[in-house]
Amino acid sequence: MGGQVADTARDIERIYSTAEVVAKLRRLADALETETSFRIQIANERIRVPARAQFSIEHERGDGEEEIEFQLKWTLDDSDADDGDRVV
Repeated sequence: MGGQVADTARDIERIYSTAEVVAKLRRLADALETETSFRIQIANERIRVPARAQFSIEHERGDGEEEIEFQLKWTLDDSDADDGDRVV
């Protein structure tokens, strides 16, 4: 699966340019709208987000700053193999 190592813990944050974020969000929006899987590369790792992933938005406030996170979450199981979804 494109070099993905599912059993390795990973917690990274990467800053992207506005143009890069816009392109990624457009592709993500297309995938969500058409209920298809989404592929993204983050810090040299390609990740396939299945169409069944749950999407949430989180807001945090504290210590003089605010944060909004757009989050996709899914479980890793046998159905993560390429299930024939059209990939956006």
